[in-house]
Amino acid sequence: MVDRYPPIAEHGMVGDLQTAALVSSAGTIDWWCTPRFDSPSVFASLLDSERGGHCRFAVDLPEGEGLTVRQLYLSDTAVLITRYMAPGGVGEVADFMPPVDSPTPTDRHRIIRIARVVRGSLPFTFSCRPRFDYARAPHALTLPPDDDRSAVFHGSGTDLHLQCTPGVAFHADGDDVTGRVTLSAGQAVAVVLTGTASGGAPGPAPILAGLVDDMSSCRTFWLSWLRSCSYRGRWQDTVNRSAITLKLLTYAPTGAPIAAATMGLPEQIGGERNWDYRYTWIRDASLSVRALIDLGFEAEAYAYRRWLRERVEAGGTATGDPLQIMYRIDGDPHLTEETLDHLEGYQGSRPVRAGNAAAGQLQLDIYGEAADALAVRGDIGAIRGWNAVRDVLDWLSDHWDQPDEGIWETRGGRQNFTYSRLMAWVAFDRGIRGSISHGRPGRIDRWTETRDAIFRQIVERGWHPGRQAFVQHYDTDVLDASLLLMPQVGFISPHDPDWLTTLDAMDKELVSDSLVYRYDPGASPDGLRGSEGTFNLCSFYYVEALARSGRLGRARYAFDKMLTYANPVGLFSEEIGPSGEQLGNFPQAFTHLALINAATALDEQLGRAEASPTHGHGPYDPPHGYTMPTAPAGGDDGG
Repeated sequence: MVDRYPPIAEHGMVGDLQTAALVSSAGTIDWWCTPRFDSPSVFASLLDSERGGHCRFAVDLPEGEGLTVRQLYLSDTAVLITRYMAPGGVGEVADFMPPVDSPTPTDRHRIIRIARVVRGSLPFTFSCRPRFDYARAPHALTLPPDDDRSAVFHGSGTDLHLQCTPGVAFHADGDDVTGRVTLSAGQAVAVVLTGTASGGAPGPAPILAGLVDDMSSCRTFWLSWLRSCSYRGRWQDTVNRSAITLKLLTYAPTGAPIAAATMGLPEQIGGERNWDYRYTWIRDASLSVRALIDLGFEAEAYAYRRWLRERVEAGGTATGDPLQIMYRIDGDPHLTEETLDHLEGYQGSRPVRAGNAAAGQLQLDIYGEAADALAVRGDIGAIRGWNAVRDVLDWLSDHWDQPDEGIWETRGGRQNFTYSRLMAWVAFDRGIRGSISHGRPGRIDRWTETRDAIFRQIVERGWHPGRQAFVQHYDTDVLDASLLLMPQVGFISPHDPDWLTTLDAMDKELVSDSLVYRYDPGASPDGLRGSEGTFNLCSFYYVEALARSGRLGRARYAFDKMLTYANPVGLFSEEIGPSGEQLGNFPQAFTHLALINAATALDEQLGRAEASPTHGHGPYDPPHGYTMPTAPAGGDDGG
C-alpha cells in the first residue's frame, strides 16, 4: 500500500543539472518540473496526491507479504537505487538522469528507470499519470498503432514521451497508462520518460544495453567530477553527498544554484509557511558556491561569479536596488507569487505558492555574501566587473543604515537587523581588501569610514548588556542564530569574551539537543501564523561555531547527532520537526553547504588539537545540559 503523502525524508533526488525529480521509497516520481527547475510541474503528487500527477514503477505485493524497501545511491554518484526485498525475491529500480552539463539550455530531458530482479521472482507495476502546468492543464494521450511500448502525453507546451524496452507492455487508462510485468532472477526491463517542447521527438526506441551504458556514463560523470574535491577528512562520504547535492541544484547553463528542488513543502504540517525555493537567492547561492570553492570546485565557482557579475552589471532590478535578493535561474529579476488553490498541499498544508513575493524585499545582507563569494579567489579584483562592484559599494555607503526585512524574510515589518549590518560590514571589508590588493580604483577612504561606523554600531547597538549577547536587531533582546556567522566572517574572534557569552546564551535558549532554532518566533513576531521546526542551517553553523571556539567535544557530539537526522540516502530538508521528521523544501542547499562548512572546520580544529602536545590531557567538554555520571560511593571495584 502506498502512502498518500510519504514522509519528506522518504525521497531521493535525481537530476541532469537543468532539472531534478524526487523519487519516493515507494518507487513514485512525485515531483518533476521540466524543462527547468522553475518550470511548471509535470508530476506533483507530493503537493496533491489525487490531482498532482505521478509516475510509479515498483514492486507491488499484497499487504502483509513482508516487503521491505530501502533506498541508496551508487557510491559518489547521483544514480538512485530503490531495493525491494521479499520472501519471493529481491529486486531493484535504478533511477537516474543523464547529465546535461552544457551552457546551452535544452527542452529535452530524460528520466531513465531500470528494473531488475537479482533473486527469485517479483511483480512490478507501472503507472504514468502526468498533470501538466501544476495540474491546471489537460492533456491528450496518443498510443502509436501496433506499438504497445510507447506513448505520448500532449500537455501545455510540453510533451511527455514514454518508451519501454521489450518486456514491458502497458495499456490506456483514460488519458494515462498502466502496466504490469513479472521478472525473474537475471531479467531486467526499463522505461524512459522524455520531456520535450510540444512536437519534439524523444529519440530512438530504447534498448536495455544502451540504457545500462547511459547509467555507466552517468556514474562516470559523477566520479570524474568528484576527483576535483580536495576534502580528505573524517566525513568523506557525507561531504561528497552534500557536494553532489549542491551540484545537482545548480543550473548548468548559467551556473546559478537554486535554494531547493521543490516548492510548497511545509515548515509546519498543516501550516501556511509553504514557499517556492526553486530560484536563485544571492545569499544561498553565494554561500553554496563558497562551500564548493573550499572543496576545490573552481569551475562552479567561476560560473556563478560570472552570473553574479552579470546581475550587478545589468542592474534594472524590480526593486530599483543594485541587486535584488533572488532571481530566476536565467537571471530574470521578475518573479510573481501566486497561490494554487486547486492543490491540497502536502498533507493539507495550504496555501501552495508558486513564485515568491519575497523577491521585492530589501535584505541588505546580500551584498556581504556576494562580496565574500567574489573575494574567495581574488575574483573581486577582476577588471571585468570591478566597476560594478565599486558602484555597489558606493550605493551601499548611502543605504546601509536603514531597516530591512532581514535574512529570514520575515513579513512582520522592517527592523535594524544585526545580521544585515554584519554582512554590510563584510561587503566593505572585502571591497577594501580587493581594491588594495589588486590596485583597483575605489573610494577607499569613504568605504573604510563606513566599515568602521558599521562596526561601532554593531558593537554599541547590536550588543545587549542584559543578555550579554549580540541580539537579532537593535530594539529587542531576542537572540538570532544567523549571528553564529560572526566569527566565521572575521568580525570577531571565536575566543572573544563577548562572543563566548553570546554563544552561551544561544546554547541555553535556541539549542535543543543538537538542533538549533533560528529565533524564538513567540518573542519576535514574524508576521506569519504557526510555528516551525529547528533550522538545519543553524544547527550546522552551531557546530562550526563550537569548533572554532575550541569546544571540540560538544562540536563533534553535535555534528554526529545531526548526521542521524539525514534521510537514508544522506539528504536533508530545511528543518527538523519535534519528532525528528524532516520539514520544508527538499533537499535544501542551505543545509548541505552548512554541513560542508561544519565538517571542514571541525576537521581542521580536531587536527590542530591532535597535533597539540597536550592533546588527550584536557578536560572533556560535555554537551550543554549533560551531566557526567559519577562513580558510586566507595568507588568502582572494576570487577
